[in-house]
Amino acid sequence: MTDPTPAVCSSRGCRAPAVWALRWNNPRLHDPERRKTWLACPAHRGSLGDFLDARGFLREVTALPESHTLEA
Repeated sequence: MTDPTPAVCSSRGCRAPAVWALRWNNPRLHDPERRKTWLACPAHRGSLGDFLDARGFLREVTALPESHTLEA
């Protein structure tokens, strides 16, 4: 079953469709295998990723399966 709610960017105030999933964890709070997810539109993928990466939290970035980023 498909979720009818569209994925939107996690950046404050942004309501654009998300196309990226930024998977992260805070090693001081979370088990190593735990992943939290922020969603990002193309405009905020860099700033959200930079924020997480600067803190050593960013683990992986993947395209959302339903996004157009996977189309050839």
